[in-house]
Amino acid sequence: MFKCGLAFPRCRWILPLLLLLAIIFDIIALAASSGWVDSKYHYASLWDQYRGREPNWESSSLMVYGWAKASAAMLIIGCILLIICFILSFLALCKQQAGLLRVIGIVLCVAILFQVISLIVYPTKFTETLIQNGDYEYSWSYGFGWGATILMIGCSIFFCCLPNYEDELYGQAKPIYIYEG
Repeated sequence: MFKCGLAFPRCRWILPLLLLLAIIFDIIALAASSGWVDSKYHYASLWDQYRGREPNWESSSLMVYGWAKASAAMLIIGCILLIICFILSFLALCKQQAGLLRVIGIVLCVAILFQVISLIVYPTKFTETLIQNGDYEYSWSYGFGWGATILMIGCSIFFCCLPNYEDELYGQAKPIYIYEG
């Protein structure tokens, strides 16, 4: 006997774990001391930039620029909304409150909006303001920010669609089989 469809009860555990992974990625992107921008004589994090050569790096804060403050604030707001969604996902999926699922999906969409704006403003304004000459790369911790955002996009789609399959999600639906012999 073959069972049709997606194993919905697994979503009750996989989605909060994916949200936790996105939180970890966001924290790495926020806390990294380097890895947003790298070049031979210049590297930067979300908060600071460093110029010079090994071992004499000259440090300066990026928080003197309005675009850097806005980027950091939007990434922090997105992370806070993500943490709220993580907590709500346990309430919705463990206590079988399907009404919260779409709310979580909508809040995730708002968090995604903040994160995408932050992740677009930072490199655009950094390149425009601080890069003189040279070969620059947006590096690993910037990639963690995008990784968190991509995970959030996938989770928001699932959270918005899951209320349509409430019975299957909580194991209350009658199984449908392709072949009954």
